[in-house]
Amino acid sequence: MAPHDGLVHPEQYDLKDSNVELINSSLDHRVKHASAATEPAWNNGAIGSQAGLFIWRIEDFEVIPWPKERYGEFYDGDSYIVLHSTKIENEDDKPLRHNIFFWLGSKTTQDEAGTAAYKTVELDEFLNGAATQHREVQGYPSEEFTALFRRITIRAGGVASGFTHVEEEMPKEVTTLLRVFKSPGGGRGAPIIVYEVEPTWRSLDDDDVFVLDKGEKIWVWQGKNCSPMEKAMAAQVVSDMTLAKHVDVEVLSRHESRSRIVVDLLGGKDDEGVDVTSTFKAARPVSQAKRALESSDGDRPRKLFRLSDASGELEFDLVKEGGKVRKSDFDGNDVFLYDVGSRLWVWQGLGASQREKALWIKVAQAYVRRIQSQESESDVYSVPISKVVQDYESPSFLKAVDV
Repeated sequence: MAPHDGLVHPEQYDLKDSNVELINSSLDHRVKHASAATEPAWNNGAIGSQAGLFIWRIEDFEVIPWPKERYGEFYDGDSYIVLHSTKIENEDDKPLRHNIFFWLGSKTTQDEAGTAAYKTVELDEFLNGAATQHREVQGYPSEEFTALFRRITIRAGGVASGFTHVEEEMPKEVTTLLRVFKSPGGGRGAPIIVYEVEPTWRSLDDDDVFVLDKGEKIWVWQGKNCSPMEKAMAAQVVSDMTLAKHVDVEVLSRHESRSRIVVDLLGGKDDEGVDVTSTFKAARPVSQAKRALESSDGDRPRKLFRLSDASGELEFDLVKEGGKVRKSDFDGNDVFLYDVGSRLWVWQGLGASQREKALWIKVAQAYVRRIQSQESESDVYSVPISKVVQDYESPSFLKAVDV
């Protein structure tokens, strides 16, 4: 019997759909019932009172603490909640500032994605509603998210896929290919991302470093254009991998003729008549995503929308299109959606109604889905979405508006 036989896999969540539209659905009510009156994850004595980084994974509708030694490690089949609480510099008497991220893996299930969205809102309420909330989609990280980690590792599998069970029954001969590259769009301090990719020679490219684990030996393949930082991080990755097992490690540069060994190990020798050494991919998945968002930023003018129920009916109206958007354009009695192309900001006024506050996520995601339907070939669905509260705006939001 194959390891996967007999396993029933939950419905995979389509990241182009709106996980937040599940709020007030049957899933929402199931989550509320499962969480009961209080959430143990928020009541550990540290959340809301101590500065630091806290991470949880969604498992069967529950918020499970992620081991601190695995911070920065994610699985593409899972959803996570990340809380970063900080003190305001030179203002020890002021309350902590909070950023909450819910991170959705590319293969997460609908239940996990919906639970992560709901629990993020719940955590914000636990923190008195002043946190900045962010939706993060795998492969399209915001700078605020990547800045939290020295290294981000994304592996295949997840809690709902039976990955651990399969891992225990895997044969000794394994083939795992990791891509090591610098986070796009970041400066000198940008973290290195370690991304598990399909173990085939077609996954290789000359811009990055790759680590091939064949079980009995580990190979490091350095692309012609890789950076010293990527080489150094690949060495650290290999060091971590060899702590638990003693295997040989060989490093090969693409400039060497022997680098063909790695291509052959990944099936390149079976492709007769194809010069695999000249057909490597020139772009990284995350770089493609960044270019797509930058392209949309240039193609679409900035837009500011107001969400208001002042008339008795909930209305969503365009306030400004193109030109400068100033902080004075925001009214503290309503909720505003600010589309800057590469990011979607939601600004919540202190005087906004409960109805307006409750619907901000649903409206934001519905807006993104509408843009996606108009630009079906783009990656607009993955644009980062962040919500800030009046008087608690993040530095990134303040940079996006004209004072």
